[in-house]
Amino acid sequence: MGRVSIGGQAVIEGIMMKNNDKYAIAVRKPDKEIEVKIEKYKPAGEKCKLFKIPIVRGVFNFVESLVIGVKTLMYSAEFYDEEEDVEKKKEESSDGLFMFLTVAFSIVLAVGLFMLLPAFLASLLDGVIKNHFVLGLVEGVLRLIIFLLYVVLISRMEDIKRTFMYHGAEHKCINCLEAGDDLTVENIMKHTRFHKRCGTSFLFIVMIVSILVFMCIRTDTVWLRLLYRVLLVPLVAGISYEFIKFAGKYDNAVANILSKPGLWVQRLTTKEPTEDMVEVAIKAVEGVLDWRAYLEEERNSSKK
Repeated sequence: MGRVSIGGQAVIEGIMMKNNDKYAIAVRKPDKEIEVKIEKYKPAGEKCKLFKIPIVRGVFNFVESLVIGVKTLMYSAEFYDEEEDVEKKKEESSDGLFMFLTVAFSIVLAVGLFMLLPAFLASLLDGVIKNHFVLGLVEGVLRLIIFLLYVVLISRMEDIKRTFMYHGAEHKCINCLEAGDDLTVENIMKHTRFHKRCGTSFLFIVMIVSILVFMCIRTDTVWLRLLYRVLLVPLVAGISYEFIKFAGKYDNAVANILSKPGLWVQRLTTKEPTEDMVEVAIKAVEGVLDWRAYLEEERNSSKK
């Protein structure tokens, strides 16, 4: 079967788990039953060898994850939409143009809020701060403040709090699997809700990497400075992806120290889940992996 590297995402009252060429969405419906939907997909790296090149692969992986994330979120929302017909909603959510516009809007909003706004605010200090590197550092600090403030504000929303609990269940389940323990509710609840390969850690690393990258670009023209911020987003995302991949692959002092800031931010985006949320996480994993066979193979391999 080989070593697996499962990733996931919390959705509305549920969890999505992804493994190789398929992903599963498990949702706790209003009637308390768990609905599981399994989808096949072709990873970007299998479509073109160019997409496997370090840094480049990070850009395509980010877009791919965003598309799947938006799709699974809309699917989970269908079960809790009381105003529209479910079948009609499903037809709309599967529309290619609608999906494209949703993903495009998400990217534009993120770039505008976390890249352009800090750069614009920092540009207002051009007449006060003459040192290019200091100004770049100020911009980076502003970016971190805006990001953390955004996370803190949305974490106060009731629906988001439950989503963050499902986020915690997702991490606990993956940590349990990676530790070689059977996926039972009791076992999973014992594990930590933090994980080094989390999307939250990725976004935080993007904030840090952007400081280093943007400090290397010097221009006194504000509009050109903003343009560079947009054009360099793929590079920043690609470098950040390689860092997260490194941190998730190795368990050494360097990787652990560098992962600490991202794990700290996860205290805001993950909450301790309830046992029924963990049950949903198990169903999501079972949709993409025969975990019993996998763990048995891992245990047999360790004995050799």
